[in-house]
This record gives sequence, C-alpha cells and structure tokens, in this order.
Amino acid sequence: MVSPMTDLNRCWFALYVKVRRERVTADALHGRDFEEFLPLFRTRRHWSDRIKEIEVPLFPRYLFCRFNVQDRLRVITTPGVEHIVGMGKIPASVPDAEVAALEAVMKSGATAQPWPFLETGQWVRIEAGTLAGLEGILLDFRGKRRLVISVTLLQRSVAVEIDRLDVTPVPPPRKPLFDGSCSSLAERDRVRSSGSRVSVVTS
Repeated sequence: MVSPMTDLNRCWFALYVKVRRERVTADALHGRDFEEFLPLFRTRRHWSDRIKEIEVPLFPRYLFCRFNVQDRLRVITTPGVEHIVGMGKIPASVPDAEVAALEAVMKSGATAQPWPFLETGQWVRIEAGTLAGLEGILLDFRGKRRLVISVTLLQRSVAVEIDRLDVTPVPPPRKPLFDGSCSSLAERDRVRSSGSRVSVVTS
C-alpha cells in the first residue's frame, strides 16, 4: 500500500514504457495504488477487408502517474515501466495545469488527435461549453477551430476540434520550471482558481 500523502507531496510525472504496453502498465500502476492517467484518442485503422475505429494512446509509450518522489522505486519496478522522464537522472514533474487540461479534454468527449508541439501565441480563456475555464493559445488554422494542448516536458501537443468558442484575452502564463519538484502551494492555488492552461487553434 502507498502511505497516506497530502496533495502537496505528490507530483505528476511522465513515464516512458515498453512498446504497446501503455494500458497494461497503467493497470499495473493502478494495482499498486498509484494514480495514473493514460490519455487516448479514437482513430481508424484500415485492414484489407475492413475499416475499424479503435482507441490508441495520444502519446505512444508515455503515460502519467502521480506519486511522491520517495516512492519512485515502486514505480520504476512496476512491469512495463522503463524510466521516469526527467533531466538526466532527476525525475521532472509535469505541471498540474497541463495534466488537468488533458483530463478535461478526455472527459469532454471532444475529438482529439496528436498535433505538432505548440506553446506560443495569443492567450485566451474559454468562457462557454464543456471546456469553459481552460486557458490557451488561439490561432487560425484553415478556417477551423482546434484546441491544442501542450505537454512542455514531452514536447508533445494534442489538437481538439471545437465547433464554437467564446473566448476572452488573458495574460500568458509563467514558463514552468522542470526542476524535479512539485508546484508551490501558491502556484497550485493560482492554477485552480484561473483554470487549466491549454492551446487553441482556429481553422
């Protein structure tokens, strides 16, 4: 069992796992009482006799796990885990806001897909719809609107198709520092009060 921990003692980390073992590894972490998150998206796969829609990981070979860094040995020894993403040998935490944004998109049921890494542009807040409260970058892209969520540590992004967007301009966020430590209490309170920050693309 994982010893009781306050939220301030637990951070989100990205785990690099074995090929095509994302789901199995996530289940194994859950079985060890760790909080895990594997973002998925639906895609069509073509076979010679049929076309089938399946769910696959948004970030192949990566998943997220929230734990106290003192428990990293139990995480590393979980079947399927190859290593914790970090700077050299030091695990680097993923900002709560970035994981919260991914979770919000997964819960919204919006169509999502991998997207080239994006982190610059005009920052806005979504004021209406299932993603209301999220902040991000509003861009024009081929006349359609897409919400692009970026995980800075992994240099990966995800695009979410949006039909309508009611947005207002907001100041850009401070650039996160990946030093292996969790966000401060003040930073967490700021994130929770202002909403998760993401990136938006308009086409």
